[in-house]
Amino acid sequence: MSGDLILRASGLTKRFGGGGFLTRAPVVQAVDDVSLEVRRGETFAIVGESGCGKSTLARLLMRLLEPTAGQVVFDGEDISHAAGPDLTRLRRDMQFIFQDPFSSLNPRMTVGKLIGEPLEVHRPDLTARERRAKIGDLLRTVGLTDAHANRYPHEFSGGQRQRIGIARALASGPKLVIGDEPVSALDVSIQAQVINLMGDLSRDLGLTLVIIAHDLGVIRHMSDRVAVMYLGRIVETGTAAEVFDSPRHPYTQALLASIPAPRVEGEGRAPQLSGEMPSPTAPPPGCRFHTRCPFAGPECRNSVPELAPVDTGEVGSRKAATGTDHRVACHHWREIPLPAGAARSAPHSEPVEARFALYRAAIEGGQVVLKARVPTAAT
Repeated sequence: MSGDLILRASGLTKRFGGGGFLTRAPVVQAVDDVSLEVRRGETFAIVGESGCGKSTLARLLMRLLEPTAGQVVFDGEDISHAAGPDLTRLRRDMQFIFQDPFSSLNPRMTVGKLIGEPLEVHRPDLTARERRAKIGDLLRTVGLTDAHANRYPHEFSGGQRQRIGIARALASGPKLVIGDEPVSALDVSIQAQVINLMGDLSRDLGLTLVIIAHDLGVIRHMSDRVAVMYLGRIVETGTAAEVFDSPRHPYTQALLASIPAPRVEGEGRAPQLSGEMPSPTAPPPGCRFHTRCPFAGPECRNSVPELAPVDTGEVGSRKAATGTDHRVACHHWREIPLPAGAARSAPHSEPVEARFALYRAAIEGGQVVLKARVPTAAT
């Protein structure tokens, strides 16, 4: 994996509402002062509760929404306010996989036309025969067949429709693919197939993936680095091993503690979250998690903690993890002990591992065939 950056967000902010002629709608602070970096070729995951701003952040990074403030730089170019031909050119290198594979596909168009549409826009030099050949190649890449090109979306299962969405996203030969909950609408038995497919494509095609997901087991399985969001802000970032094995923020610890997993009797664990997430129309001052945090002090209510590196030092009776990637936004992270057994129980749940093991066995037995080759813009 290369260390150079393909995507960088700085101070990204998005607010909704506040307008109106007779009445003023409340302002929703969906994303507030978010900064992150995505490296070329990696899989970067964004996790958090529903309503924390993950999907809004994904759309800001994709330039589907205009930011209220801040900057998004893709492949060295500021795209924060791209429009017209510049935005069309950008779509060739950045693609989006939507959460619901059915609503994101036009039901009046055949699969061949759905996948061929981005080729018509971004590859107008192709002849009709070349375009049909590439459509067939894309379908085979995601585990479908050429015959599926003549069918309509309603004739497919949820997992097949998501594969069609992935094929459509790959049609332009993108450098970056952003997936907004790409498997949450699918059956558990199908999720592993789609996740493994995306992992195979990322590895074989050199794609950079940004994934939004709720399933922390899936995130641990496929991601290189993770960002944890709470109420519009990032509270912890790091490699998957750092965040899952050595969670420093109390919110991250609570999220991991909510994963059902067998535990040794008497083994400690992080406290469960209580209460509801505050409204984004009236976020609390200071650290936004302090209303639900068992470790909150006066400074947490008065000042916003910076996303600072986790340095070497003692945390309770255990050594803190080191690494420039690991950052946490918490005033008291040095005093908060790691939950006992975090490294063993948090990321690897047996049901998740069983799903991926079954799919790997199906691939090895020839029941699932993937052709990890796709026509790029250069072919």
